[in-house]
Amino acid sequence: MAFASYGGVVSDSAHWDHRYESIGTESVSWYQDRPSTSLELLDRLGVGPDQSVVDVGGGASNLVDHLLQAGFADVAVLDLSVVALEATRARLGDDGPVTWISQDLLTWQPERRWDLWHDRAVLHFLRDDADRQQYVDTMRRALDPSGAFIVGTFAEDGPTECSALPVRRYSPVDLHALLGAVEVVEERREVHRTPSGFDQPFNWIAGRLTPVESGGS
Repeated sequence: MAFASYGGVVSDSAHWDHRYESIGTESVSWYQDRPSTSLELLDRLGVGPDQSVVDVGGGASNLVDHLLQAGFADVAVLDLSVVALEATRARLGDDGPVTWISQDLLTWQPERRWDLWHDRAVLHFLRDDADRQQYVDTMRRALDPSGAFIVGTFAEDGPTECSALPVRRYSPVDLHALLGAVEVVEERREVHRTPSGFDQPFNWIAGRLTPVESGGS
């Protein structure tokens, strides 16, 4: 889940490395044994094993495990935390069809395009409008012109901070407005139960870019 945003501790990879080292990959608040909503939205979008996926802020998430089990053969996981990425690599090994990307999402320059962009709990840390626009621009550069996306953030009644950092909560309308010219396939609400037993309401949006708006470099 870790990534960078300018001008604060959230840009410090050491902050996120410490979270994983001190709490453990299965005790951080965003941990899920099975990312059910993500997998269901993948099916809803018709994204299958013959297509490519980039999981931004994927860190120690189990999504990549389930994708590989389903036969996906072109998966990338991007995260700022080396500790998180190394934990996942140790779990899966280095023989699988996974590209590990240790990068700051907002300064990352994608060298290729994917069929699906997946983000669970990265966007809501971006509170500055310039950073939020950079997120959208990067997503469009990383996706095929009519590529699919799945984005999940804290809902309007969700937490106001996470990992001692403030967040920006989103309604489905807010998410649609930020992403711009897209075809929304599904909006969904999920209440995530953290490993420590707290409920965190999320809003999800899944859809596709419109080719006219996504044809840039």
